[in-house]
Amino acid sequence: MIAPYYKSPSHDFNLLHGDTFELLPQFNFKFDMIFADPPYFLSNGGISIQSGKVVCVDKGEWDKGMPQEEINQFNQEWISLCREKLKDNGTIWISGTYHNIFSVANALTSLGFKILNVITWAKTNPPPNVSCRYFTYSTEFIIWARKSEKVAHYYNYELMKQINGGKQMRDVWLMPAIAPWEKKCGKHPTQKPISVLARIIMASTKHGAWILDPFAGSSTTGIAANLLGRRFLGIEREQEFVEISKARRIEIEHLNTFHEYKSKILDIKQYEESNSLSLDFAEEELFEDLPF
Repeated sequence: MIAPYYKSPSHDFNLLHGDTFELLPQFNFKFDMIFADPPYFLSNGGISIQSGKVVCVDKGEWDKGMPQEEINQFNQEWISLCREKLKDNGTIWISGTYHNIFSVANALTSLGFKILNVITWAKTNPPPNVSCRYFTYSTEFIIWARKSEKVAHYYNYELMKQINGGKQMRDVWLMPAIAPWEKKCGKHPTQKPISVLARIIMASTKHGAWILDPFAGSSTTGIAANLLGRRFLGIEREQEFVEISKARRIEIEHLNTFHEYKSKILDIKQYEESNSLSLDFAEEELFEDLPF
């Protein structure tokens, strides 16, 4: 029996503290969607600029560089574990840069996933290039893949078209990095903006869906999921980050904050399910317990 580190009052936000390689095999629950932001293995003494100052970009032992063979094995193992937790019609989204994304793509293909898109997230506010010897790094990639070659996945085509001004949404998303209001409870060094996760969740899940994040970090996936009426399980091994995750979820227990944050990432007029987005803590049939 796994004891959650934190479970929200409505049971729609569940956080496990530990190693995803150890915890995933311990339960059989199936999810509608998985989002993963695995290590990029970039913490090797590099530098960048933040707020006009040169800073070290080392993020922690969990992001230390490894030989390519070990990186490939790491990606193969965690994606294989996640595959077992995904419904047959489910999809997985995995973010990365050129440092790890090709290894991820190879692992997905070898494990039988069908790659649907490779989203290019073009950041509107990237940090400048310190060396001035090559182009500024301003993009990340997000692979979208479905579990089965032959089982159809869910895609909210009409909503994505609405959001994109009535035109088909392309695979290049021009969106900013995280805003100051997203860091009130603390900041993860690779934190993704809620707006990016919100688009991913709206595109590929229905209201009430279950979403897994095996490398939860500060649980941006879970916050976006709850703001949109979805349910979440996150796994994170670093104590600092599970504490930030818990604080962020408690923060949106306040309805004013909940609606304020939702309004920052969502044009309510464009979202067909807007009347059912707020958390209703009485809806036990919607927010039932996970089997642990």
